[in-house]
Amino acid sequence: MIARLLAGAALAALAVGSAQAQQGKISGDVVKIGVLNDRSGLYADLGGEGSVVAVRMAVEEVGGKILGKPIEVIAADHQNKPDIGSNLSREWIDRDGVDVIVDVPNSGVALAVQEVTREKKKLFLMQGPATSRLTGDACSPTGFHWAYDTRALAVGTGQAIVKEGGKSWFFLTADYAFGHQLETDTAAQVKKAGGTVVGAVRAPLNTADFSSFLLQAQSSGAQVIGLANAGGDTITSIKQASEFGLTQSGQQKLAGLLIFLSDVHALGLQVAQDLVLTTGFYWDMDDEKRAWSEKYKAKTGKMPTMVQAGSYSSVKHYLKAIEAAGTDDGPTVAAKMKEMPVNDMFAKNGKILPNGRMVHDMYLARVKKPSESKGPWDYYEIIRTIPGDEAFATMAESGCKLPG
Repeated sequence: MIARLLAGAALAALAVGSAQAQQGKISGDVVKIGVLNDRSGLYADLGGEGSVVAVRMAVEEVGGKILGKPIEVIAADHQNKPDIGSNLSREWIDRDGVDVIVDVPNSGVALAVQEVTREKKKLFLMQGPATSRLTGDACSPTGFHWAYDTRALAVGTGQAIVKEGGKSWFFLTADYAFGHQLETDTAAQVKKAGGTVVGAVRAPLNTADFSSFLLQAQSSGAQVIGLANAGGDTITSIKQASEFGLTQSGQQKLAGLLIFLSDVHALGLQVAQDLVLTTGFYWDMDDEKRAWSEKYKAKTGKMPTMVQAGSYSSVKHYLKAIEAAGTDDGPTVAAKMKEMPVNDMFAKNGKILPNGRMVHDMYLARVKKPSESKGPWDYYEIIRTIPGDEAFATMAESGCKLPG
């Protein structure tokens, strides 16, 4: 009897010890997620608080805990300034014990944060930034680029418009890392498809008056004016182009190379109709996307952009990887994330390349005319699915020097 009691006590102690060992693999006894994005400027609508809500939805779905430890979500505004983004990231990791940084629209800020997270061996889940350099020459073992990138946008919208007859292009480009890369990637795809680039003009971030830039584009005589900008800059440039009557003559066509659902909502279908765009997510494509998006809308009053939906997806995959790895150690979780396929409402059978590029299908869409829309947020007609392997660069093509 005494022997059985001793054996039972030993087994119980072993079980408790095992559980404690498992729990002890979570640094600081908490998994801390930092959502770092533009919460007050021209990219606030496409990410902003909506990305925080989406991340919290992923945390709620796992019960707010992982490996028995709580999950915390914090957020801050990087104000589209690389130095602020870099300093906040460093403080979060060193002082506050943040394990993973999420979103970070603005490629200039993201490139700075990538350096910090690489140095600290912490994970970086990128939704908002676009430049393909993040999985190219600036790749990191712990960096993950999720929803889209400049290469995928170029393959989708750039090639589609050339095939429709838009052979000569002029770019109106946001004058920082994102705009430069989007122009470079799109020009390559235009030329590959048989088109030509006749010129470009670069406008500062958050430009209020695009008139001088639009006049240069108009006088170029190009068939297509490629808008290599995003968020508030895209909305302003499209509105002002419409006011100038730039496209009404039929001689020139606008190509919005990065347009979000929030941009179309802000523009209205009367202005945005017939724009062709490339996206990684649209809420009304299937039952699973509709169900998740309706939950999101109940919390925010809006349908999600691909950045916000991607923030949910990447964090959900991150939490699954912690569970599978039994630790929140950065390099270990990064390796586990790359082993596991991505299957959720955002992507089916997504795969993660060694450079951190999450490869999934992209979609070429056309903005509906007002007469075609059945109600609020019914904005897109999906024209074509672009297979992930076609949209995104391969590891060899990317220029990333990490082991393949």
